Amino acid sequence: MTLVKRNSDNFFPSLLDNFFSRDWVDWNNSNFSNTNTTLPAVNVRENENEYLIEVAAPGMKKSDFKINVENNLLTISSELKEEKESKDGKFSRREFCYQSFHRSFQLPIDLVNGDKISAKYNDGILTIHLPKKEEAKPKPSRSISIT
Repeated sequence: MTLVKRNSDNFFPSLLDNFFSRDWVDWNNSNFSNTNTTLPAVNVRENENEYLIEVAAPGMKKSDFKINVENNLLTISSELKEEKESKDGKFSRREFCYQSFHRSFQLPIDLVNGDKISAKYNDGILTIHLPKKEEAKPKPSRSISIT
């Protein structure tokens, strides 16, 4: 997880670049990838002991998710296929639904204890706990005596 510091002197050109690069016609395009698949909203938080990744995915089951860590790359994915068919006399209706997403996060190799990563799904939120290694946790201040 990398934090990017923005230079305040460059804020105005960045704002203009964002203004002209946005698709103002399609208001619903903010949660879609280039392939028009829905990408769930993700929050990344940090506390003293861990990093937390929260993925908003209401209406899903925990069995719908696949979480994998390989070479310090955390990948969260899901694939749902649904097919409905109804027949009423002469008429037949068949509907298909396919939904998938794939999100990846590069983990800091020297900060996260990859062997202790865990995940929970509750009330439409998938929460992934990434515990920090002991050496990455903040140390309390200590007083040093002068001899």
